[in-house]
Amino acid sequence: MQANRLPGTFVQIAFATANTRPGQLSTMTRALKEYLKPALILLSLCVSQAWGLSQVQGSDNVARADDNTSSVTRVQQFLFEQLVDSGIAPDNIGINVFPPAVSLDSCQQAEPFLPRDDTRLMGRVSVGLRCDTDGNRVRYLQAELHVYGERVIAARDINPGEMIQADMLATERVDLSRLPAQTLTDIDAAIGQQARRPLRQGQSLSEQVLSAPQLVQRGQLVSIEALGQGFRIRRQGEALDNGAQGDTVRVRTQNREIVEAQVAGPGVLTVTF
Repeated sequence: MQANRLPGTFVQIAFATANTRPGQLSTMTRALKEYLKPALILLSLCVSQAWGLSQVQGSDNVARADDNTSSVTRVQQFLFEQLVDSGIAPDNIGINVFPPAVSLDSCQQAEPFLPRDDTRLMGRVSVGLRCDTDGNRVRYLQAELHVYGERVIAARDINPGEMIQADMLATERVDLSRLPAQTLTDIDAAIGQQARRPLRQGQSLSEQVLSAPQLVQRGQLVSIEALGQGFRIRRQGEALDNGAQGDTVRVRTQNREIVEAQVAGPGVLTVTF
């Protein structure tokens, strides 16, 4: 009711002030102040409450931001330890954890874990965080793992069927997390292998472009060594299958008996008793 009378009353006071002699002006001013006093008090209380609420919300946002920073740091430490334990040198590790949204609830005493036991620690991974001591609340963060190392490349053009020698190869430092899983990182794993297809200089080598050389060809006359405790017998036979080092192939002996033997070298098979 008082708010509805304010405009009219204010006009009356103002009109009266304009037509008042100078001696009466101070009296009219004091009357106006007394009339507006309740409204000014209410306005002051509203401003105070709004400022206090903003301070509480601001403090809550700061606390959540600090908690998110702590969670990111904990996940970085956890992933670093996992990579080092897998045999990767610290200098070859790069980790980028993506922070969660500030609106997420607080995660106290965060305990990181990998959702899957077979998680490949390269590229984009998901890391779980068990919150609080009971671990009932779980949050997930995304991270990008960079593992740097050497990949094997062709130092020159290599033709199909060529046996790979050390002087045909070189290495190049790269981010291994961006390469296919079958990319070769050890030169020794390529030496002695055979090129399945043409390889160009600078091309990365993988298990898919190499194969073990065939040391035994079907129809080839081979040497068969029978090994046992205290004896060794060598005979000749005919290979019935192709085979690389360590493969088991069939072979026909001179008396037409067919046995299985293991490839031990070029044209050499062994049978162990």
